[in-house]
Amino acid sequence: ESQLAVLKKQLEAQLSTLNLGNQGVTEEGDAAEIQIRQIEDQLEKCRIVSPISGTVLTKYAERGEVTAQGKPLFKVADMKHVFLRAYVSGDQLSTVKLGQTVKVYADYGAEDRKEYKGKITWISEQTEFTPKTIQTRDERANLVYAVKIAVENDGLLKLGMYGEVKFN
Repeated sequence: ESQLAVLKKQLEAQLSTLNLGNQGVTEEGDAAEIQIRQIEDQLEKCRIVSPISGTVLTKYAERGEVTAQGKPLFKVADMKHVFLRAYVSGDQLSTVKLGQTVKVYADYGAEDRKEYKGKITWISEQTEFTPKTIQTRDERANLVYAVKIAVENDGLLKLGMYGEVKFN
């Protein structure tokens, strides 16, 4: 009976040692799982994804190049929805309102023009001097209001193109 009691105590000690060893292995496995998640997170942060779909206008860095956090890598424009910046005089301002539908004409050469539907999305609160690049048939006013007009692009409109607006 004493040998049986000794064997029972040895069995309990072995089971206790085994449980402690299992806990250690489980904790090591949990630590390894945490390390794996951290590395996966770091790898995910290494992939560069543009927040918008569009056309790359300018590349500031090349593939494989080391860069700093916060440094721009490229300039992207949504070419499907473009904005025309137009200027209206104080006299015209009373006929212009937000959400108004207008006709936009894009210049495609000497006499070629194409008509697009546009919608006024922004009107400046302050006047500014007429930009030097604005060339209108009428006499230019000294002070004008800037207006942004949203235009759906059919693929033919490019950034920097000149156009004309007819307010309805």
